[in-house]
Amino acid sequence: MVVAASVVVAVGTAAGMISALDDEAASDEARPEVTYSPRLQDLPVSPPPSSASPSPSASPSPTKKKTSPKPTPKKSTRAPSTAAVSTQLYRHPQSQVLDWVRANAGDSRHGVIQSRIAAQPAAVWFADFTPDNITARVRAVTSGGAAQGRTPVVVAYTIPDRDCGGASQGGAPSLAAYDDWIDRFAAGLGSGSVIVILEPDSIAQAECLSSGERAARFASLARAGRVLKAANPNARVYYDAGHSGWHAPGKQAGWLRQAGAASAASSDGIFSNVSNFHTTAAELAYARQVLAALGGPASLGAVIDTSRNGNGAPADGEWCDPDGRALGRTPTLSTGEARIDGYLWVKLPGESDGCKGTPGTFSASYAYELASS
Repeated sequence: MVVAASVVVAVGTAAGMISALDDEAASDEARPEVTYSPRLQDLPVSPPPSSASPSPSASPSPTKKKTSPKPTPKKSTRAPSTAAVSTQLYRHPQSQVLDWVRANAGDSRHGVIQSRIAAQPAAVWFADFTPDNITARVRAVTSGGAAQGRTPVVVAYTIPDRDCGGASQGGAPSLAAYDDWIDRFAAGLGSGSVIVILEPDSIAQAECLSSGERAARFASLARAGRVLKAANPNARVYYDAGHSGWHAPGKQAGWLRQAGAASAASSDGIFSNVSNFHTTAAELAYARQVLAALGGPASLGAVIDTSRNGNGAPADGEWCDPDGRALGRTPTLSTGEARIDGYLWVKLPGESDGCKGTPGTFSASYAYELASS
C-alpha cells in the first residue's frame, strides 16, 4: 500500500475548528470523521468545517506509496531531552500540539511533548478551498514570521482530485478555480522569507489521472510556481518528489520537469518524505538522484520531512501510525549537506493517520511514543 502525504481534513487552517483531544475521554480512539492539521485559531474566520471534508496531514489513499523494504531499526533507548530549536524557522503560535500543552500542564507526558514537539517549528497547512479568505489567512502566518525575522513553512494543498479520491480527497472544484485560489494564496505571501510546499502527492500520485488530466495538472502546477515566486521573490517553492520508497528517480524527475520544477522561474527544487517514515539517509540519496535527473540550474535543492523518520519506515509497509517510530532530525535550514536546503517538520508529530486517533487530530499518547522513542 502506498502512503500519500497524509489525511487531514480539507479545512486546513479554519478558525476554531479543532480542539486538542482529551486522552482521559478516550480521545485516542479512531473515530469516523476526518479532521485537519495545524489549526490557526486566531486567523480570520473561515466557513465552519465539514467533518466529511478531508485535508492534509497523515493518511493514506487506496493507491498509496510502498514503504521501504529495509528492516525496522530497534527502538532507541536514549532518554528524551530538549532538542535545539532553529532560530531561522518560524513556529506559529496556534497548533493542535500547543493547544494540548496549554490545556494539560499536569499530565505526566507534558514535559516531553512540550520540549520535544511543541517547541519545534512546523509547517502550516492550507487544505480547504476557501478563496474568499485565503489571502488573509496566509498573510497572518507570513506576517508573523516576518515580525520575528524567521521563515514560515506553508503548505498549499487544494489541487483538484487530491489524493485520487482517497482518505485526503477534496481540493478545488476545477483547475481554473485552483488557479484563482493560488493567485489569492500568493497575495498573502508578503515580501519576507517563506517556504512553500506545493501540493504534496500532486506529482508522485499522478498515475491515477489520464494522460490529458495529468498534463493539465502539471501545467497548472507550473503556473502556480511562477505566480508564487512572482508575488514574493523571497519565497522558496518546492515541488512534490514523493519519497525514496515510491517511484524511480528518473520517472519522478520526468514528471517534475513537466510540472515546472526544473525552471528557476517557478521552482527552488523538490520536497520528499512528507508524512512518511523513510530515513534521512535514504531521502538524501534519493533527493540527489532526482535532482541530477531533473536538470535545471544548480541552485535547485531539496527539503526533507524528518518529523517521524527517526527509526525509518516499517519493514512490513504499515503506513497508519505504525509502532516503533520516532522523531527525526529537528527542523533546520542548516543541514551541512550539499543541495539539501532544509530538514522540515511538514507533518506535525502526534497528529494521527487514523489508527491511534481520529485522522489528522492530535493524539497525546502517539506524540509521547514518538518523542520518547
